[in-house]
Amino acid sequence: MPKNKIQFQRGLSLNAFLSTYGTEQHCRETLFRLRWPNGFVCPVCGCTDYGTITTRSLLQCKQCRRQTSLICGTLFASTKLPLTLWFLAIYLITQSKDGISSLNLARHLGTSAKAALRLKHKLQQAMKNSDESTPLPGLIVQLDDAYWGGKKHDGRRGRGASGKTPFLAAVSTNLEGHPIAMRLSRVKDFTIQEVTRWSSRHLAPHTIVLSDALSCFSGIDDAGFAHESVVASGDSVNDARRVFKWVNTMIGNVKNDLRGTYHTVSQKHLPRYLAEFCYRFNRRFHLGSMIKHLANAAIHTLPIPQPLLSRAENWG
Repeated sequence: MPKNKIQFQRGLSLNAFLSTYGTEQHCRETLFRLRWPNGFVCPVCGCTDYGTITTRSLLQCKQCRRQTSLICGTLFASTKLPLTLWFLAIYLITQSKDGISSLNLARHLGTSAKAALRLKHKLQQAMKNSDESTPLPGLIVQLDDAYWGGKKHDGRRGRGASGKTPFLAAVSTNLEGHPIAMRLSRVKDFTIQEVTRWSSRHLAPHTIVLSDALSCFSGIDDAGFAHESVVASGDSVNDARRVFKWVNTMIGNVKNDLRGTYHTVSQKHLPRYLAEFCYRFNRRFHLGSMIKHLANAAIHTLPIPQPLLSRAENWG
């Protein structure tokens, strides 16, 4: 029986990781190349000639004398943790198929649980920003509605049940039906306006969208995309299962992943956990390079202070 090339890919071993990112100097050199791939450029005057103030880890422009920190204005700004711990966290988060809880991450890093949770949420936000900066690739997109969370015992059931967080699940495929990428986006509710807004933000031109016959999905047509509704009842159930095979599989996988890894996931932070799952899935063929990719996303992400990190009201 042939081996699954995703499941058995080499990735990056711990030994290889430590030899590449095991010291503070290695991490700083990596971030320097990611932030200034063509060499240092002063943010004030644009000069490329600089000196280093080693006692304070600063770069000083030789023309305007402006002092610049490597991590200033990035996700790492004002951190009290060494960069080696940030890179180790990136390694643990990206190389684990099911993710890692903040408590388990704290044990590996030797930090407090709160520090590990802040670090994890910041990296999750960088994942979310990176993936959502471009529309879903692929020609065909399977789109379905889903909920996260259990019901409360208040007598309300079905789509109107309280305690459930609605989100849209989308999987893009090629013409052979193989999945390319996925996106899971929390929405306020399943309305035509919400689906229209989501479609305009996440779908590429000329995309063909397949969905069930839920009325809110007419918002795909309103956004100007080709759309086909598939009735998922009666004699058409088997056809619907075949059409929505991958999106249904991904919904089941992400729910099992979140329940199996985390003790609880709050509604306001759910988009970040969904984004983490999508980030790993979308780069499943490039396991080894995921560390450098996430480090690059982090170095180009603006600082996230604690009040903004806690609010987390970012809709899909």
